[in-house]
Amino acid sequence: MSASHQATGLQGPWRRVIYVTIYEIIAIIASGLLFIVIGQQPGESGVMAVAASVIAVLWNVSFNAAFEWWEARQSVKGRSVARRVAHAIGFEGGLALILIPLMAWWFEVTLWQALVMEGALVVFFLVYTYVFNWGFDHFFGLPASAQAGV
Repeated sequence: MSASHQATGLQGPWRRVIYVTIYEIIAIIASGLLFIVIGQQPGESGVMAVAASVIAVLWNVSFNAAFEWWEARQSVKGRSVARRVAHAIGFEGGLALILIPLMAWWFEVTLWQALVMEGALVVFFLVYTYVFNWGFDHFFGLPASAQAGV
């Protein structure tokens, strides 16, 4: 591969490690505060925020690996608004399917109440995920899967 066709910016496993670390630190703080704002106790909120973060890290690594595998096979390169929206919805939707039953159990609320809580979190996290990914890509560069000519 010539120098003009090599991926630029942060690539490979370190890209994922740095991405997940920064994303989840912010997510733990934000989700803990959001649980408190929607009426949960601070101690329970903190534990749930950390548990959700651990689950989210595992989901994040799996989902992003699959997304980038799919993305690398697309004829159109780059990350359009539509592709970023699809990424955010896919990530948050899958995570919600895992977290709703866990929140219902942990907070001792109905699945409906957990769904409402998750709805508030999803609204926040959809925006956060989109903005975070945009900022991360601008700061660290696009992954090789999204770069033209790589």
